[in-house]
Amino acid sequence: MARRTTNAAGSTNELRGDVLRVLGVLKVATADQIQRLASPHLTYRHSLKASPAKQKEARTASHRGAANDLRRHGLVLDGGRTRGGEEVRLLTADGLAAAAIDLDREPEEMGGMPKSAGRSGAAHPMSVNEIVIALIRPKPDLDLLAGEPAAALAAAQAAVDAPDGIGTLTSYATEVALPVKGTWKNPAIGSARADIVVTAPGSRVPLLFVEADNCTEDAHLIAAKFDKYARFFQRDEKDADGIEKSLWATRWKAPEATLSDHAHPPVLLVFNQVGKRPAKKQMAAVAQLTRPHWKGSNYGDHHSYSGCIPIVATTLDLLRVHGPAGPAFWRFGRDHREPLLDAIGNPRLDAARIRTAQEQRRREARQAAEREAQRPVCKDCGDKFTDVRWAAANDRGWGRATHPDLCETCDERTRQAESQAEDAERERQEQERQRQEQERLDEEAAAQRPTGWFGRRRS
Repeated sequence: MARRTTNAAGSTNELRGDVLRVLGVLKVATADQIQRLASPHLTYRHSLKASPAKQKEARTASHRGAANDLRRHGLVLDGGRTRGGEEVRLLTADGLAAAAIDLDREPEEMGGMPKSAGRSGAAHPMSVNEIVIALIRPKPDLDLLAGEPAAALAAAQAAVDAPDGIGTLTSYATEVALPVKGTWKNPAIGSARADIVVTAPGSRVPLLFVEADNCTEDAHLIAAKFDKYARFFQRDEKDADGIEKSLWATRWKAPEATLSDHAHPPVLLVFNQVGKRPAKKQMAAVAQLTRPHWKGSNYGDHHSYSGCIPIVATTLDLLRVHGPAGPAFWRFGRDHREPLLDAIGNPRLDAARIRTAQEQRRREARQAAEREAQRPVCKDCGDKFTDVRWAAANDRGWGRATHPDLCETCDERTRQAESQAEDAERERQEQERQRQEQERLDEEAAAQRPTGWFGRRRS
């Protein structure tokens, strides 16, 4: 059989597309991470292999082959190995351009490329990738698992039945520059760079920035990132429509929560316990150091976060166990963990607004009832006045009703009767006038008639 020359590893267009899209988003990844994102059903295959290592080798074989074929095309590079010994892959400049086409993104939307990630074990990029997977929670296609052992099918079914994650692969971008000065393409020195940006309106998360930490950095360094975030969020610029708005809002849609609360977009901190610094202590220290950025104003039954950054923290372990819908997230300034949507939102403000709206409706209903009790009734038919009739009855100007104690119908009938009576009276008076006029004429004629003998003879 002739050996393939174009794609020696025998990969399909679909598999190579998987590798391009995943690397286009994550920038650097292992075959295992590519497979879990692009073909999650494969996670539940090969469960009868002798060891977990053999299972991983079998389920990632197709994507490893696709990455090798893309390397031959000059689109993918070998990026070294993780600390666990897994090979990592990353895109070349041509590969990044090809991925942009597959992802339907502009080149400036693709984000930066990590440099020499594999040479240092790629610890940070690997954590970023695991956060993306834990947020998405890819669900396997059960139709592709027909014939697999019962245990594998049960595990796949459990994943399908679990709460959904946030968005899909295309909802994510990594290594995104957030310029405090300069442009999106050429940010100034001192600009922030988000590890992950999530835009998933269908999951009620129109915009979320994510920062990963392996518990190796000093809390002061992590807190300093939020100084950059604050400068970025406060930067204004004219949009294409000529209207000045926050720079971030010229690229991404504003979250509803931020519009209602006038807060900046939320930032999620995810700690992966790789380094020696305890994640819990890191959270507490960062929360204390960033207080000026997230502390809102207390209004008794709720807080207002106008001009603040909603900062939420969790660990990768909690995120994996609970997912975005579980109680894995601590909003700085609160004393409990909650689901992500509650953590990045302002439920107490929402509840306060609901109470205010309910009270307003009750007040309006009470006022309407009191007003209704004062509504006049027609003295003839007993019907209640309409609002228009009531206003006319109370008017003291030209619009005042002719009969303010009657409804429209009775008023019309009364005015018609009065008009007819007036017409009849005018007719009677006219007839009386004519009769009197005739009598006057008759009297004048009689007065002019001759009197005496000669007058009588001529007659």
